[in-house]
Amino acid sequence: MLEGTFPALVTPFNGGVVDLAALRALINHVLDGGVEGVVACGTTGEAPTLTQAEWELVVTTCVAESRGLPVIAGTGSNDTEAVVKKTQRARELGARAALVVSPYYNKPSPAGLVAHFTKVADDGGLPIVLYNVPGRTGSNMSPEVVESLSHHPSIVGIKDAAGSMDQFGELLRRCGSTFSVFSGEDSLSLALYALGGHGCITTVGNVAPRPMARLYRAFQEGRVDEARTLHFKLLPLFQALFCEVNPGPAKYALHRLGFIRNELRLPLVPITPQSEERVSEALVAAGISAES
Repeated sequence: MLEGTFPALVTPFNGGVVDLAALRALINHVLDGGVEGVVACGTTGEAPTLTQAEWELVVTTCVAESRGLPVIAGTGSNDTEAVVKKTQRARELGARAALVVSPYYNKPSPAGLVAHFTKVADDGGLPIVLYNVPGRTGSNMSPEVVESLSHHPSIVGIKDAAGSMDQFGELLRRCGSTFSVFSGEDSLSLALYALGGHGCITTVGNVAPRPMARLYRAFQEGRVDEARTLHFKLLPLFQALFCEVNPGPAKYALHRLGFIRNELRLPLVPITPQSEERVSEALVAAGISAES
């Protein structure tokens, strides 16, 4: 069962190409923070703009640097057969699970969602973590759909970024304790843990892996006051890293900390000077440095 803190890694670029040295440094930074694994090529990794060769390079690098911890590879798109093939390839490259986003743009019906994810789970060859992010796909994967999919032996969890505590509660109530429910909203992670959630697939974990990992473990070990203190300390960062479209603020923060260049791939562009100031202030408020 997948549990814990999984940073959804940014993909560093240098002059328009994937910066492997920076990626390796970032992976080791988050692993040194005590996380339970990493996610490669998700939304935060700008996956839609990566070529197949780049995607394979990022996944391979994450597996090679992961110290035996699980690597979850983003394999989702709005073409079911393409997702199956990419999931099969992720398995060949050593990923331990696939993060599969709800199809965007074509917006399938609930029956279409069930058919899509069932096909990927049947033929992809990896455990599947569903990814519900209505703000990017234009539709919400309902708890009823997730409950139906949770009975498939290869569908093992969900990253939910709908921003609803009611939805978190419904997922946990319907899907049982062996189905991993991950927060896709950093600021709601502690509240999800209180409901019985299993972890966080986190953007902030790129920038502050150690506090994010400590927050999860403190709560799980019954040190609720410590977890609450960490939550409030990180709250300015939770807010600032989503002041513009992810991963723009996170990439700027990592640039400020010396890990990567502040470079995104079009159609994304670097954040505004006003947002840069907000992110910088949040890093100071949260006490985050390159060693955090």
